[in-house]
Amino acid sequence: MLNRIVLIGRLTRDPELRYTQNGTGVCSFTLAVDRRFKSADGTRGTDFVNIVAWRQLGELCANYLAKGKLAAVEGRLQIRSYTDKEGNKRTAAEVVADDVNFLSPKDSSAGGAGYTGNDFTADDNMAEVPLTDDDLPF
Repeated sequence: MLNRIVLIGRLTRDPELRYTQNGTGVCSFTLAVDRRFKSADGTRGTDFVNIVAWRQLGELCANYLAKGKLAAVEGRLQIRSYTDKEGNKRTAAEVVADDVNFLSPKDSSAGGAGYTGNDFTADDNMAEVPLTDDDLPF
């Protein structure tokens, strides 16, 4: 059996860090993930996926993620049932994160504004490395 989820999206709000009664950290946030295909009217749908990260991973998410930041989450889908305050039975679906990669640049504003992924420019400190045919592995 396999239960693996990989998502890339932007946070819809700042992460919320809480602690259980025994002191275990748990962080929750929501990722907005665009659907792959456009609808007949040309718009692309978006799914809003609840994410839960535990312990040190949760604390890292709370410290380094913020609304609008781009993140990749790998984890497993969890479906749980609970009873709300009015006594109604509810079901919640969420991804329990095993790994979170922070994809927005560290010093960027929310959402990584201005970062295109093509911002690399060579400067004068980068020297060209000479290669000979003997250096090639094939």
